[in-house]
Amino acid sequence: MSEYSPRILVFSTDNVSDPGIDLAGRNKMHYPARVLVVTVPCSSAIKPRWIFHALVNGFDGVFIAADGGDCSYVPDCTKRTAATVAAAQGLLKDKALEPARVKMAAVCSVCAESFQKHMISFSEALRKLGPAAGGA
Repeated sequence: MSEYSPRILVFSTDNVSDPGIDLAGRNKMHYPARVLVVTVPCSSAIKPRWIFHALVNGFDGVFIAADGGDCSYVPDCTKRTAATVAAAQGLLKDKALEPARVKMAAVCSVCAESFQKHMISFSEALRKLGPAAGGA
């Protein structure tokens, strides 16, 4: 039997975190293979129900690569995104899923090494938790 490898959904923003994630790929920086990146315009637009949906439909964790202070859409992007994460974690708790399955960190356009480290450490934390309700 092969070792369990968590599936991670990453919400990334096209103007801020995508370039950093792309840089990790161009530099051939290794991070877990079961990471899927979905691009959104702004991290504050992510809905808690999207996170929950991902976790009950095959993903073991959701990582939000937030815009931080670099958001060009709303001045309080970090605050809004943090509120989304808190709401999603509350929803998970209500549904008997571990809130630690959701993580948020700012990833800038040159943060390839930071992204790599986040994916490795998040994957390890999820491995310890085991598969989510719908994960495998």
